[in-house]
Amino acid sequence: MVFGRLKKNRTPVTEDPEVDGQPDSSGDAGAASGPFDVSEKESANGYIDLGALRVPAAQGLQLRLEVEERTKRVIAVTLDLGGSNLQLQAFAAPRSEGLWKEIREQISGSVGTQGGEVQERDGAFGPELVAKLPAQTPDGRTGHRVARFVGVDGPRWFLRGVFGGAAAVNSDEASPMEDLFRSVVVVRGDHPLPPRELLQLRLPKDSNTPQEGAAAAGPAVNPAANMDNPLKRGPEITHIG
Repeated sequence: MVFGRLKKNRTPVTEDPEVDGQPDSSGDAGAASGPFDVSEKESANGYIDLGALRVPAAQGLQLRLEVEERTKRVIAVTLDLGGSNLQLQAFAAPRSEGLWKEIREQISGSVGTQGGEVQERDGAFGPELVAKLPAQTPDGRTGHRVARFVGVDGPRWFLRGVFGGAAAVNSDEASPMEDLFRSVVVVRGDHPLPPRELLQLRLPKDSNTPQEGAAAAGPAVNPAANMDNPLKRGPEITHIG
């Protein structure tokens, strides 16, 4: 397990990449096995405890924490494995209804205003979005950045995952990252929170990484704004290997 400083990536861009294949649809978000509520997996054995999220430990996995500079609050965790990455954020949700349908509409609108394309399809976790945003290759030609958005509505929580790198464009390469996402445990807590409030993340208890070492190099990010405009930090979540 490697804990690294979050860096403002300069995203490699490929020339007009095609999304390769579509994963089989279960038609039911998280129905196969997970992600889980803490009530379903109370033991933390084999997991990295990040507060609101527990992430399974895996060989070769690198974990980066995104920290808001002004408040030093951890607002996201990104997992890097085998040329792919997965950004995770968990939010409070209403007891009576989920958030994913509304969030998908907002993501689609955001992609459109940036001149990109978005495809909604049924994936391994139910409805998901594949977004293609225009970008330039290092030699100045036109290309795209690709990000794959998935979401799971749990009991009073919503978990969003953004796949980047190979996992965003190739269903075979996505399998290890999907397994990680499927194994994530959300710890909502009993305290009342307004819908869309970011659930509190923190550094692992056994980590020697100082708070300053995990801080993002870029400007501070408003967690609520990140929820409504998830492509704002696109270069960090749309890497193509």
